[in-house]
Amino acid sequence: MKETAGPAPLDHLSIRRILVPIASAKTSRHVLEQASWLARRVHAEVILLHVMKPLSYPYGVLETGHEIAAQGLDVYVAKRAQQDLDRAMLPEPDGIAVTRVFLRGEPASEIAKTAEDRDVDLIMMATRGDGPFYRFLFGSVTAKVLHEADCPVWTGAHLEDPPVGEFAIRNVLCWVDLSDHSYRTAALAAELSKDLDAALTLVHITERVGIHEPGGLRVDPARKETIVGFAAKEMMKLQQNLAVKAEVVVESGPVIELLSQTAERTKASLLVVGHSPLHGHLGDNGNGYAIIRESQIPVLSV
Repeated sequence: MKETAGPAPLDHLSIRRILVPIASAKTSRHVLEQASWLARRVHAEVILLHVMKPLSYPYGVLETGHEIAAQGLDVYVAKRAQQDLDRAMLPEPDGIAVTRVFLRGEPASEIAKTAEDRDVDLIMMATRGDGPFYRFLFGSVTAKVLHEADCPVWTGAHLEDPPVGEFAIRNVLCWVDLSDHSYRTAALAAELSKDLDAALTLVHITERVGIHEPGGLRVDPARKETIVGFAAKEMMKLQQNLAVKAEVVVESGPVIELLSQTAERTKASLLVVGHSPLHGHLGDNGNGYAIIRESQIPVLSV
């Protein structure tokens, strides 16, 4: 385990433009609500983007000589996609600058390119679509965006039925892995919490502390005390360097399960995670996309 770095030059989480990829008005509804809430509080512009994939026709579906039919289908699909984009409304849009963009191409690449071309500060997107096929398709798009995008990415909760009611962020949970980029991650989470007037919890989860034996995993109390004790000291040092008021939690065991339990206990409405810039949003710590896929609350990867 690496020691936590102290104060260092820090880029700020200035959110001026938010890009919201739209799969359909229905499946993107909850992320639109979250984007509207956030845009109001940070006075950001919202860019709604729909990317239409090029149509491909399986052999035998459209035979030679049916170019007109193919063109008609393409026009029809494009028209429906444009209508979906036009119907995608932000809740309480008054006071929010909204731009709508319709593009053709490979969705993940176009989303990442649009974010770069338009100087976007944050991408906000759902993690699943409507129906098994679209859930798989949109899930794969989300993974590709997380791999390709340079700016922070916000992903909606991976739930069949997202909670009903007005969205708000009152408690922020920040996962700190005590790597070289931990200070930056925690500092950005602290800055966002302050801007949103939300409480902050910093959590670190150590590896499982035990010895594998024929009967299962046996906890080694001395080793656990050493590892957890070191992590606790590093977390307290991190909090002091940040000079912020935050609850500090150190756990030992399965990361995803304990993150979920901590989020529930602290009533967190947003999970902030960090990553090494060299390894993208999917991370280099063996968890990456698994955390995003299993999270019951939105995840902001910075």
